[in-house]
Amino acid sequence: MSDEEIQTLNRPRAAGAASPQPLTATPGGSGTAHAAPQPAWLGPVLLVGIVLAALNLRPAITSLGALFEETRTGLGMSGTVAGLITSVPALCFAVFGVTAPRLSRRFGPAAVVCAGMAAVATGLLIRPFAGNAAGFLAASALSLAGIALTNVLLPVIVKRWFPDRVGTMTGLYSMALAAGTSLAAAATVPMTEALGGSWRTGLLVWALLAVAAVLPWLPIAAAARREKASAAGREGAAARTAADTGPRVVRSRTAWALACYFGLQATGAYITMGWLPQIFRDAGVSASTAGILLAVTMVMGVPLAFVIPGIAGRMRNQGPIAAVLGLFGLAGYLGLYFAPAAGAWAWVILLGVSNCAFPLVITMIGLRAKSPAGVVKLSAFAQSTGYLISIPGPLVVGALYQHSGGWDLPLALMAGLLVPQIALGLLAGRDRTIEDECGMRD
Repeated sequence: MSDEEIQTLNRPRAAGAASPQPLTATPGGSGTAHAAPQPAWLGPVLLVGIVLAALNLRPAITSLGALFEETRTGLGMSGTVAGLITSVPALCFAVFGVTAPRLSRRFGPAAVVCAGMAAVATGLLIRPFAGNAAGFLAASALSLAGIALTNVLLPVIVKRWFPDRVGTMTGLYSMALAAGTSLAAAATVPMTEALGGSWRTGLLVWALLAVAAVLPWLPIAAAARREKASAAGREGAAARTAADTGPRVVRSRTAWALACYFGLQATGAYITMGWLPQIFRDAGVSASTAGILLAVTMVMGVPLAFVIPGIAGRMRNQGPIAAVLGLFGLAGYLGLYFAPAAGAWAWVILLGVSNCAFPLVITMIGLRAKSPAGVVKLSAFAQSTGYLISIPGPLVVGALYQHSGGWDLPLALMAGLLVPQIALGLLAGRDRTIEDECGMRD
């Protein structure tokens, strides 16, 4: 494959309707990519499936956060168990995300996303009926496992079916993810009150959205299975092995930069979601206003999650975007340090912009690998390693807050973490691929 062909596959075009264009190796294992004929319905159904899947990637977490006190009381959870549940999402994302490449090779990414959405729906259907904390935790883990697989494989779906529109499609599902996160946080309590006040009913409602997300993935998975069977008939064993194995990402400096960047941005996001309201309340802001300020931070991600990937996809080097987002975060934390209440609205907007490092890093994952096989391994590695890195952050901030009696040290830590995050973003944003770094030929 020529350099010009590689650039065409990995750089999205600004114009044109979003039509699915899977990459299929030619006989003999040459690695040349071409678009196989696809049914006319596949493009629109893929768009719906991607959006619905993304909408379901966070409500299992944020809906529980809105009703956590009622859930703890209803199930008689101890403080230790409650703390365990709050740390389970990042742990599940790391542990189950590692299995995505193997499952994707065995069954195909579309089938695994379909199964992941089914796991999310099943866990959310079972969870409200749990009679104790152990059952609740197990059902939550089932949903989080499905979310972990989908987290990893949505960039692969985009790369495989929309190779020339990575930025645009990543922006679409990043925006849907942000919308689902904000919607569940804001609407769970009002819906619970409208439906009778039971926390079980309030959590059960989100299972309906997950069930809806399974439906479009059933025909998508079937179409992908037929395509895989057809491709298997045309390819030799050597070509299939090369396509399925992909590069060894642990040998790539870019992969490590992406993983660490992902971990630091996730650390900042979890710290913001967990502690920002408390920072404002300690500064004299009312509880209700503190909640609204957090919601503003989260809502900022909805439009920007669509805009930023589109811009990033048109650039050869995404490092400058990572640097700008980090500087917004530094300004926000400095504002919280010197005048938390006086400039509260400005600080939450700055932090909301900074937290859009998530759609940026997801876009970079799609651009830093040449093939779907490379993207699935890079996505699994970056996200699993990144979520492991993010686990201690909120706990360390809580410990510093408790022992120092204020927010000076925690805020200094939050701001300090943005310095290596910016540096890693500059490294991860360079115009290169993990295949090149691992010495793989086209």
